[in-house]
Amino acid sequence: MAQRIKDDAKAWQQKVRPANSNTRISWGGQVPKPKAAPVQTGAADNLGLNSERLRAHMVQRVRQLGITNEQVLGALAQIPRHQFVDQAFASRAYENDALPIGYGQTISQPWVVARMLAALCEAGVSQRVLEVGTGCGYQAAVMSRLFGQVFTVERVRPLYDLARSRIQALRLSNVQCHFGDGMLGWASKAPFDGIVVAAAGAAIPQTLLDQLTVGGKLIAPEGDKVQRLVMVTRSSVNRWERVPLEAVRFVPLKPGTQV
Repeated sequence: MAQRIKDDAKAWQQKVRPANSNTRISWGGQVPKPKAAPVQTGAADNLGLNSERLRAHMVQRVRQLGITNEQVLGALAQIPRHQFVDQAFASRAYENDALPIGYGQTISQPWVVARMLAALCEAGVSQRVLEVGTGCGYQAAVMSRLFGQVFTVERVRPLYDLARSRIQALRLSNVQCHFGDGMLGWASKAPFDGIVVAAAGAAIPQTLLDQLTVGGKLIAPEGDKVQRLVMVTRSSVNRWERVPLEAVRFVPLKPGTQV
């Protein structure tokens, strides 16, 4: 499995440049069908951008960039990305770009979201998954279509409040939000089958690694000026195996909370 991931990562390096802020993955594989109820959209949609055609175009672009996992592509197609961006950027919601969401954070490129999540799916993760860095809530919403239970932590209070309200509005009942220091994970909900970290630190916090189940997978960017996406597998109680993936560029992982 590790050799396959290395080969796929090498192929990706030839296709894509380092991703803009906040990143996410895909290869083919069997992924459990999402259990959450269908997304509800209505009068709150921005500028009529709930068009299935626009989402389909975005998904097609992500597919062209090499994402082949149909469950992940299907999840992208179900979530109205325009509801997670500021109205000033609503017309760009379905472009394959990272967009600012305030407080020095961004909503990640769609292909990056797909890249990271498909890695977990390919690794067999299907149930309890933790996201570190809720941001605007978009990635957590996509995760709700792929995993049985999604737990997400955000350190910036206004972003947490906004993301939680969006997730509630879409009736994503399998997503639980928490305001706190993401570097500490969510100990009371641990252990997790998978962890996705949406910001880069010089090293992955040991606290997060300790909250993985044995056999669990963590996907995170690592590094300061030069960052690389890595997959870490907890192979035993006291052992973690690392596989480097491609070069990326994320916002920095910070400790504490911001109100």
